[in-house]
Amino acid sequence: MEAEKWGRRIRAFRKLKGYTQERFAKDLGVSVSVLGEIERGNRLPTEQFLQMAAKCLNIAIEELYPPDEERRFEHV
Repeated sequence: MEAEKWGRRIRAFRKLKGYTQERFAKDLGVSVSVLGEIERGNRLPTEQFLQMAAKCLNIAIEELYPPDEERRFEHV
């Protein structure tokens, strides 16, 4: 359930910014299958993934956190 919340937010921001899965995965340096697993909620994103995604999307990393999610990572 927790992974689904992350995946929905990442997918929503990706679409909002006009990225296809293929282009976003390429820019992040991950495979489309890894991105798909994260977006479907089958895999939790790592802190490194979240940092790269936020940078690609030109948003603050905190925007990717689900609203009811306690902060699990330390952000520097």
